Amino acid sequence: MFGQTFYFSTIRKYVILVGTLFNDIHITRTDAHGNVTQLLEVPITYGPKDKMLARVIEDPTLSRQTATPTLPMISFEMGQIKYDGSRKLHTTGRSSVKNDANSLKYQYNPVPYNFDFKVYIYVKNAEDGTKIIEQILPYFTPDWTSTVNLIPEMDITMDIPIILNGINYEDKYDGKFSQRTSIVWTLDLLLKGYIYGPVRNSNVIKFVNTTFYIPPVPDGQLPTAVGVTPPAERVTVQPGLTANGQPTSIASLTVPYTQIDASEDYGFVTEIYNEEQLNE
Repeated sequence: MFGQTFYFSTIRKYVILVGTLFNDIHITRTDAHGNVTQLLEVPITYGPKDKMLARVIEDPTLSRQTATPTLPMISFEMGQIKYDGSRKLHTTGRSSVKNDANSLKYQYNPVPYNFDFKVYIYVKNAEDGTKIIEQILPYFTPDWTSTVNLIPEMDITMDIPIILNGINYEDKYDGKFSQRTSIVWTLDLLLKGYIYGPVRNSNVIKFVNTTFYIPPVPDGQLPTAVGVTPPAERVTVQPGLTANGQPTSIASLTVPYTQIDASEDYGFVTEIYNEEQLNE
């Protein structure tokens, strides 16, 4: 329908960003004298809470260490995606980068969307949960902003804020005494992201010619004067570069604009022709 295939892995990058924020959390265990006896790295995986709890609590073979994940652990999932009109950018605005000497790659402004994420922290005892939570909350005030290279080929990096909207605590102690129990902390996150359209190519405009017409309207009818009126003024603009590579704004000193590359350090040559010069 839309006629162009493109993919920048933008949503995947947002998922990776959220997972990266929580992938290096550790907690310690101490003895009665306060000495550290164990250092635990909290693993993280992508998955919904219901499935993770089913693995943690409902596995009947508790003796199989590989059957159930070790607590504490973290999982996260992406939820709803909603358009955010409050961050809308001008539709016709665009970013451009050099493609080659005579062409550019450009991309129109992205569309703002909000992405809901939930992060679940599973622990066997309350103190492990608070040890993890206290390593997270100080960084959200209430947002944490990360710089992400969203479109490498366009050299587009954006500051992406992630807002902590709420925290929920749940103690899963229902069921038989033989079942594993777990405490679940849930963090509600809102990521303010953007979705980008396709990258297009365009030639570099090196010469601009604007001609002005001032038609006389003796009979009060403008349409009869259009197309038959001589030009009143003309303005031309082109890059200016001397033969030794110096930028210039003097037309007599510049090489032809067709010999000037878009990447060179050139000046601008502006010439204005009046009605007498145009009609000579």
